[in-house]
Amino acid sequence: MAPTDETAKVAQHASPFSTTPPADPPAGDAAGRGVRMPRWLPRAMVLALALIAAFQLGSWAFHQVTGLLINILIAFFLALAIEPAVSWMATYGMRRGLATFLVFLGAMIVTAGFVTLLGSMLAGQIIKMVEGFPDYLDSVISWVNTTFHTDLRRVDIQDSLVHSDWLRRYVQNSATGVLDVSAQVLGGLFQLLTIALFSFYFAADGPRLRRALCSVLPPARQAEVLRAWEIAVDKTGGYLYSRGLMALISGIAHYILLQALGIPYAPVLAVWVGLVSQFIPTIGTYLAGALPMLIAFTVNPWYALWVLIFVVVYQQFENYMLQPKLTSKTVDIHPAVAFGSVIAGTALLGAVGALIAIPAVATLQAFLGAYVKRYDVTDDPRVHGHRLRGPGAGSAGALARVRLLWGRRRAAESESEPEGGAR
Repeated sequence: MAPTDETAKVAQHASPFSTTPPADPPAGDAAGRGVRMPRWLPRAMVLALALIAAFQLGSWAFHQVTGLLINILIAFFLALAIEPAVSWMATYGMRRGLATFLVFLGAMIVTAGFVTLLGSMLAGQIIKMVEGFPDYLDSVISWVNTTFHTDLRRVDIQDSLVHSDWLRRYVQNSATGVLDVSAQVLGGLFQLLTIALFSFYFAADGPRLRRALCSVLPPARQAEVLRAWEIAVDKTGGYLYSRGLMALISGIAHYILLQALGIPYAPVLAVWVGLVSQFIPTIGTYLAGALPMLIAFTVNPWYALWVLIFVVVYQQFENYMLQPKLTSKTVDIHPAVAFGSVIAGTALLGAVGALIAIPAVATLQAFLGAYVKRYDVTDDPRVHGHRLRGPGAGSAGALARVRLLWGRRRAAESESEPEGGAR
């Protein structure tokens, strides 16, 4: 009996060792299934490109407004510094805007008066140096001729300087750099105006700013924010107090030296050294010491050397003795932490970071200290800086044993002295 189609199919499926290969799917379906793209891949590619574009745009925008953000940061710390004075005036019924204006007006008057007095003094000294330059040049030429047996004349030196290529190139470079200096001056004035404007708003609208910030926080977080704000005000004020005290001490010390040497304008120079060396980080010390040296040079070149030696010695005394003590007392941070914070601030934000690093770190340390749980320290000798004795070291240390042997020897000598005298 011939097998039917159904029995043949059943036999084919029932035989696992059949050599007949299974029927392949159509070629069109296999190609379509292998080439087809997953549905999520286009969306993922678009999302990745969008994220990259957003990151690039955000990075570009951040770099564009970095200067503005630094100015706002400086203005915020300046507002924290004048906050106690503004709040004190506001407690007596004065409006905060008027109180802030009076504080800024007083600071501007003092600054303008100091700059005017210093400018007039500097202009007078420059004129004096220019007038006395031929005499200085004659004395130098006379010393060179006497020492090295030469025949130099001032007229020849002046002609060689006037007709030299170096002087001509210097004048040309200076003329081309006038526009750059003017642009930098205008940029600096605009930056100062921006800082003053933001600091005025921060100080005048301080309570309103705190209310706006606390309105988006729960009550528990509001208390923490207000406490952090108060700590920041205290620490910033303490930092400025310490800087002002160091400026006063520095000004008095340099005034004594300048007055003893008989250098003119000693009070103004002392105030210059005190303020510039303390409130301009990194390069303030060199700027502060350069002007007294210049004025002292007009009186006597040796006086300029004495001023230089005194500035260097006093700077070391201030760095290693005075500043760590005052900073740790007023800002309540360790001197090593203060020094490290200044280095870190300089690396991050330059001179601005060096100026605001200490109050920022002091504020953060005081705020976090309230949430750190502390325990009683065990009474262990290692806590007090003493080392534990080993098991075979005995009850006394090496120094104690030396003292004991020395005492026994002295006692033996004192006992043998009467016997020797009796003999």
